[in-house]
Amino acid sequence: MSRLFLACLLAVFPAVSMKSPIFGPEEVTSVEGRSVSITCYYPATSVNRHTRKYWCRQGAKGRCTTLISSEGYVSDDYVGRANLTNFPESGTFVVDISHLTRNDSGRYKCGLGISSRGLNFDVSLEVSQDPAQASDAHIYPVDVGRTVTINCPFTSANSQKRKSLCKKTGQDCFLIIDSTGYVSGSYTGRIRLNIAGTNTLVFSVVINRVPLSDSGMYVCQAGDDAKADKSNVYLQVLEPEPELVYRDLRSSVTFDCSLGPEVADTAKFLCQQKNGEACNVVINTLGKKAQDFQGRILFLPKDNGVFSVHIASLRKEDAGRYVCGAQPEGQPEEGWPVQAWELFVNEETAIPASPSVVKGVKGGSVTVSCPYNPKDANSAKYWCRWEETQNGRCPRLVQSKGLVKEQYKGRLALLAEPGNGTYTVILNQLTDQDTGFYWCVTDGDTSWTSTVQLKVVEGEPSLKVPKNVTAWLGEAFKLSCHFPCKFYSFEKYWCKWSNEGCSPLPTQNDGPSQAFVSCDQNSQIVSLNLDTVTKEDEGWYWCGVKEGPRYGETAAVYVAVESRAKGSQDAKQVNAAPAGAAIESRAGEIQNKALLDPRLFVEEIAVKDAAGGPGAPADPGRPAGHSGSSKVLVSTLVPLALVLAAGVVAIGVLRARHRKNVDRISIRSYRTDISMSDFENSRDFEGRDNMGASPEAQETSLGGKDVVQGGS
Repeated sequence: MSRLFLACLLAVFPAVSMKSPIFGPEEVTSVEGRSVSITCYYPATSVNRHTRKYWCRQGAKGRCTTLISSEGYVSDDYVGRANLTNFPESGTFVVDISHLTRNDSGRYKCGLGISSRGLNFDVSLEVSQDPAQASDAHIYPVDVGRTVTINCPFTSANSQKRKSLCKKTGQDCFLIIDSTGYVSGSYTGRIRLNIAGTNTLVFSVVINRVPLSDSGMYVCQAGDDAKADKSNVYLQVLEPEPELVYRDLRSSVTFDCSLGPEVADTAKFLCQQKNGEACNVVINTLGKKAQDFQGRILFLPKDNGVFSVHIASLRKEDAGRYVCGAQPEGQPEEGWPVQAWELFVNEETAIPASPSVVKGVKGGSVTVSCPYNPKDANSAKYWCRWEETQNGRCPRLVQSKGLVKEQYKGRLALLAEPGNGTYTVILNQLTDQDTGFYWCVTDGDTSWTSTVQLKVVEGEPSLKVPKNVTAWLGEAFKLSCHFPCKFYSFEKYWCKWSNEGCSPLPTQNDGPSQAFVSCDQNSQIVSLNLDTVTKEDEGWYWCGVKEGPRYGETAAVYVAVESRAKGSQDAKQVNAAPAGAAIESRAGEIQNKALLDPRLFVEEIAVKDAAGGPGAPADPGRPAGHSGSSKVLVSTLVPLALVLAAGVVAIGVLRARHRKNVDRISIRSYRTDISMSDFENSRDFEGRDNMGASPEAQETSLGGKDVVQGGS
């Protein structure tokens, strides 16, 4: 059974030698008689949710004795004062211990599975004596950097006498402040003594920005003689208990810092501390940002001394203690209010890896894959640009609900593909100004926020499209895109850009491209055809490549739609009409004669042939024997006439079918290749009807719903 369990653990944690994914508080402090609550984090996999959780105490020889576990075991020492609660949905379990004694101080482990394995975290618990039990002093607990008010009572006999507060050091008591105006040097500017009035038998001492060194026993005194009123107070300055934060690699984290209204106008900061070293500023409101966090950190100010710091695309080295605070120079200093967190970065993450840097050439494009929690498939998605401002900001450029910033119209699109945890952002027509950092954001799980750095480099775009294109209203139009040989096996496409994305359009492959002389046999031209241009066709068009669901490079071209001068259109129609009418008339005549009597039709052809062609005069010098050869010709052509008649009948049927199809096909639509096998023969015949006509004279639109026929 134990081997099976170990196999399951190895499936979840394949490299036992790696850093343990279990995380908890490194140090926990309390006093006798009180209680503690210790939270331990673990990866919320299906196996881990049901695996045994435990809390054990380390012995002198390294053995860890279980005190309580999730399977119901409780040691004798913990009966009635401890419990362990598992929260599988959040990947945590909590150990609560009450009625603490100084004997509870020691080294512990919280972990999963068997205590002898490496899936655990070391915790130090220190229980100290309650200062209230050591003396008759009144205890004033205060967090470091905050403000404390000490109340000192006195009798009416000493109401008019000097009031003071001193701090005990050994057997001596050093004066801190008194009612005559004296203030000790280390307290200057942050302490004051208040006397409410002659009818109030209490004075108060207010100390601001309390540092750890202010901890200790103080004596309040009213009067200077043997009848003076004295009372002991104990000032307990507490270091901020770091809040535990558990995040996956490549995810993001937000630190919410509340320092109080008294420092609302003071510079704020967030610093990172590792291995007990100094706390290095990560960001502050004076404009400083650490290089390692460039492009992936935001400072979000709020009211009354409250602010947030958001860090995206977490790395392994981001783990450690973070402290936020307020101080005029925007850096840590003892005596100013602070708040702390302990960040653990779990390397076994569900967030897929993606490039942290993408490069594109000037005039070219880049494609960015943005991860999101698959559970948030229906949430709004955004792409914003991180700006190097005092606090950092990230204004949105495009969102999935149709918003595109004005200066990015026609060259930026957010696509839902490929889906299932990833959406795509495409930016083309790159310039040097596009260099910078960009964020992928959703309205759902913000911990999946990711960043990417875009670099624009020198080079030539791979895809070739015309720069300035004009299409004429009512005429046919063809737009070509040249693809180099490296994209030979890729899917090619044209699409029309809009705020909602880029809608794919049918295309046709026009064979090899001459734009890439090094590999003509594999380079291609892919064209977009508009058969009858309308004003709605104006706009941005993109050509691009795809490999499966993944988008690659794109190129953009703007198509302007204009009207030709009316005179030139009329001239084209006048020139085309006579030729078309003559050919149509001749075709009808041939068809009618063949249908009435094929033999007469053939004889007429033979006679005209004998006479030198249609309309030729008789030649009196022609030999008489020539009439015999004509009879032989007639006998030979009769069978052929029958075959020809059948063909003409077929042509008539196909023409009728073509007219029927016109009732339900709009040739005006975007198309791949409008030539259809159903009327190839009729097109071969009728194509000569309008040889000189403009394209619009050969195509029909009924104004109804377009139906696209054909393929690339």
